[in-house]
Amino acid sequence: MMNTTSQMMQMHEKDMPMGGMNMSMMQDCIEACSACEQACTMCAATMSGEGMQSCMNMCMNMADMCNTMMRMMMRPAGMQMESMMAALQATMTMCVACADECTKHADMHEDCGICAEVCRQCAMACQKMMDSMSGAMPAS
Repeated sequence: MMNTTSQMMQMHEKDMPMGGMNMSMMQDCIEACSACEQACTMCAATMSGEGMQSCMNMCMNMADMCNTMMRMMMRPAGMQMESMMAALQATMTMCVACADECTKHADMHEDCGICAEVCRQCAMACQKMMDSMSGAMPAS
């Protein structure tokens, strides 16, 4: 059964300013951003103890960034190639930084290990989405 977001995006695929977009890949990226937002929010909520402030703040920022990226993708008619590529790149960069920070604490906090893995998966989904968009760009 197709989820609601996928169904709605396919209905409006013809309205997208960037033709040739891989809607399945976009759905995967939206889902990865959602999972990352949730994992980072939960990870930040469990942070306590000395030296955890940076990790907590990084996770809160990552959750906000994933939410923004996800919301941008859910407005396909308003997409502009350069800004979407920049947002995906920024999300990937932040995912890697958050994963690296959480990995430092994974031996003490199981949540950090899970969060780090989800951040890496989100970065991979964003990269695949960027690759898909590059393929959809008209030749100059």
